Amino acid sequence: MAKLERSHLEIVRAVDRHGSLTAAAEQLHLTQSALSHAVRKLEEQLGIAVWRREGRSLHPTQAGEYLLGVANRLLPQLAHAEERLRQFAQGERGTLRIGMECHPCYQWLLKVVSPYMNAWPDVDVDVKQKFQFGGIGALFGYEIDLLVTPDPLYKPGLHFEPVFDYEPVLAVGPRHPLRDAAYVRPEQLSGETLITYPVDPERLDVFTQFLTPAGIAPHRHKPIETTEIMLQMAAGGRGVAALPRWLVEEYAARFDVAPVSLGRHGIAKQIFLGLRVADAEIDYLRAFVDLARAHRDTLHSDSIG
Repeated sequence: MAKLERSHLEIVRAVDRHGSLTAAAEQLHLTQSALSHAVRKLEEQLGIAVWRREGRSLHPTQAGEYLLGVANRLLPQLAHAEERLRQFAQGERGTLRIGMECHPCYQWLLKVVSPYMNAWPDVDVDVKQKFQFGGIGALFGYEIDLLVTPDPLYKPGLHFEPVFDYEPVLAVGPRHPLRDAAYVRPEQLSGETLITYPVDPERLDVFTQFLTPAGIAPHRHKPIETTEIMLQMAAGGRGVAALPRWLVEEYAARFDVAPVSLGRHGIAKQIFLGLRVADAEIDYLRAFVDLARAHRDTLHSDSIG
């Protein structure tokens, strides 16, 4: 049995991603004949078929699926290790890769990233805005170093720290009947157009913690990507928008919208930073978490004062 090499894993991943030898060869900077030879040699060395051929396409066998899983786990970690070593060799501190798992988290992140970059000028910051992506898998796969999420999934090897408290509310326009209401009841939304970010209802608090438990659905659900457009729609009387209170209040004067609590007692939520336990003592990563927590404490003291 041959020993697995990194090139074998790269071949398996490239063939799976591109579906044909021609496209995979181009991505690997090989000729098609060279890649075909490498594929045959790999299967001969392993003594088992890695792919089954259907016309010009290649599909992984059971053994191929297993190898693909290994490749998807190990190759990002190897690339991450090489990049870190390169940075050390060149006297650089490192790169902080932040994954986003919610739309409004980005506006919050801007308030923390700016002072962080001033305090840590030798750390590169890379923000990946892949909404609804597999954040937990990205952490385990070393694709990101921090995950910003309102919905932590506690797994061995990961740590989540709350860094921001917020309340999901409705943003309503100047002529809306709920404008001066202290709160809204679920049934009051049965005739409304509900504007949200383009996220599955199963992951939207206005549904999971407010409407669905009451057996209520809005008259229409309208997903919109951009916060400003959501608020413009609400201000123009074209619906009510589900957003965090702090975000509605920040834009209130600009768009003439007002926040209304969801239910008599409102809904309490938090933004969390998730990281690998093994990385918890990396100084520049820890500094970002500490700065985010300090920002939270400042907001708390301001609200009390």
